[in-house]
Amino acid sequence: MTLLSQIINGIQIGSIYALVALGYSMVYGIVKLINFAHGEIIMVGAYCAWYLIARLNMPAWIAVFFAILLCVILGVTIEIVAYKPLRNSARISLLITAIGISLLLQNLAQLLFKADPRMFANLFPGSKPFLGLQLTNATLVTIAVSVVLMAALSLMVSKTKIGKAMRAVSEDKAIAELMGINVNTTISFTFAIGSALAAIAAVLYCCSYSQIEPTMGSMLGLKAFVAAVLGGIGIIPGAVLGGFLIGVFESLTKGFISSNLADAVVFGILIVVLLIKPTGIFGKNRREKV
Repeated sequence: MTLLSQIINGIQIGSIYALVALGYSMVYGIVKLINFAHGEIIMVGAYCAWYLIARLNMPAWIAVFFAILLCVILGVTIEIVAYKPLRNSARISLLITAIGISLLLQNLAQLLFKADPRMFANLFPGSKPFLGLQLTNATLVTIAVSVVLMAALSLMVSKTKIGKAMRAVSEDKAIAELMGINVNTTISFTFAIGSALAAIAAVLYCCSYSQIEPTMGSMLGLKAFVAAVLGGIGIIPGAVLGGFLIGVFESLTKGFISSNLADAVVFGILIVVLLIKPTGIFGKNRREKV
């Protein structure tokens, strides 16, 4: 039962990693940018939902909606203001800018809310029996919502007009523009979707792990990035698989080895993947013809 319990816990946190990793993968697939500010968008979503629920006594579903809306606006604004002017610059410039925005958002959160952790109320109290275990409603809702969102995103990318535009821009921006695709709108839409998923992941994460703080997005974002690399960054199914694998590995490490080593195992996996198969599980080596 302990093994089953740890696997379920791993699937729960892994589904959150997968949602966040999808944001990394989509942005990288479109603009070849590792958006290290993505973790701070998670933090902003968590603080927004907390403030509206705890301070303004707003109904949870309305607070979550506004948290998603704020994160979408923030993500698109960051792309337009900070990344778009550097789109044709060296990738290191974009990377440094992303790190700078991450630090800026962290420090703004500390200025506004101080460094003290805040308690986030569980929006899904109670539990249900499952194979001899008592699974919390937060666990069940997290897994269910994540699976539904990941399936919906996959259908959107493969079946809708905007999804086809995203794939076209990912393959070749110049040709996509010649075919009449609005590249700027497509890129902004990609940031919007990734930011919305980050906000939802933030709320799901806080319902299970209750505390929020200005630096909460850093480690969560880094682990999601490891998940994206493990599955093959830029590949949506890879982000999903990587998220679940990282979550299960982390949970099993905490349950059977040591909770102090969980983070070391996660980043150890990143090192092994980069050494053995840098493109990730689903990634393929691409050769450019000259």
